[in-house]
Amino acid sequence: MAGIGGCIALITVGAVLTFASDWKMESVDLDAVGLIMMGVGLLGLGVYASVLRRRRVSTALPVVDETRDRT
Repeated sequence: MAGIGGCIALITVGAVLTFASDWKMESVDLDAVGLIMMGVGLLGLGVYASVLRRRRVSTALPVVDETRDRT
């Protein structure tokens, strides 16, 4: 999963597993799985936002009008 949508989906599914489900499985702790999914989703959002912020940094130089009279 990539992007903001995938991260939000991980957080949502993890929250549903942790807080809204009452399923019981013998070999799997669904609360822990949900917490892990929410953590991975939050980590993914942080990484995605960091990469996106780096891409949007402008490296353009300011335009200077040298033809203007400076008297």
